Amino acid sequence: MNASEKDWNNPKWQLKNRISDVDEISKYTNLTDEEYENIKNVGEKYRFAITPYYFSLIDFDNPTCPIKLQSIPDIKEFNEFGQLDPMNEEQSNPSGKITRRYPNKLIINVTNACPMYCRHCQRRRLIGNADKNTSKKYIDESIEFIKNNPTIREVLVTGGDALLLSNKRLEYIFNKLSSIDHVEIIRIGTRTLVTLPFRIDNELASLLRKYKVQLSTQFNHACEITPEAVRAIEILVDHGVLVRNQMVLLHNINDDKYCIQKTNEELQKYRVIPYYLFHPKDIKSTEHFQVDISKGLEIMKHLEGRTSGMCKPTYVYNSPRGLGKVPLVPMENIEYDGKEYKFTTWENKTIEKCERNPK
Repeated sequence: MNASEKDWNNPKWQLKNRISDVDEISKYTNLTDEEYENIKNVGEKYRFAITPYYFSLIDFDNPTCPIKLQSIPDIKEFNEFGQLDPMNEEQSNPSGKITRRYPNKLIINVTNACPMYCRHCQRRRLIGNADKNTSKKYIDESIEFIKNNPTIREVLVTGGDALLLSNKRLEYIFNKLSSIDHVEIIRIGTRTLVTLPFRIDNELASLLRKYKVQLSTQFNHACEITPEAVRAIEILVDHGVLVRNQMVLLHNINDDKYCIQKTNEELQKYRVIPYYLFHPKDIKSTEHFQVDISKGLEIMKHLEGRTSGMCKPTYVYNSPRGLGKVPLVPMENIEYDGKEYKFTTWENKTIEKCERNPK
């Protein structure tokens, strides 16, 4: 891509040179006529953009390359099964750019922009035709709502990708939120560690540390945990920033028990907490990423006893219409007859535990 090392490591250069049309893709790999037309047609309907960094990780010789499947438009997206807003976010907005599903926490959506537009994106309805940050007017309205609702203790600043805002704009938001007595936790949602790790530097990490901001990211496969990503992780955690991973279970990408185990063990090695394993939402045009719940439960059962408890995320199903997260737990290892519990261990050994005060 004719980039110097200095350019390559510059997040502004990466964003300016995002790959966003099929002709650019065809410069770096041999596309068949059918592949060319499919990418072109899907891209015209559902915008795509890929940082040169993330694009460089694609193995075009592997039809199931996890990087490729998450970033390159696929003809399967013309299967429009699903909903644009299955979580009912548009109807969960009391003010500004807020989504509120729970009494004590909420989301502020600060931008629709991302370094790379994931093909499984839960907010693909917001991608549109151009990147656009939320106006100061809507940010201020959102913060005023939080200020006037003392039950809210936790705020997630997200998008899009919240770390595409400038440090100056981020500090404005963090400072306003930190001045509200009842706001105890500020979190930020970002995938820049995966798709634009050069965004993470000491200045940003110091800003997050200053306001005690916790960070949620999304590594979906071990192949995304590159030396560049590890460098970004280490800058954050060395500054004392708490980093959690919220993985999405995706067909042909990571719906394999060994893949999930390996990815979470790698994350733990670099001090990232495996937090959630999300069952994929029924987003319009993403049916090809869908996985049976039984597969997710099988993966969770496999992890029991085979990896550290710190490597086991909580498998959750996001209820439609904004009804909240439901933890999904394999139940065949627990039996109860009203007096006694029987547990089956990961080695299929049975143990018994009497109820202390049976009814």
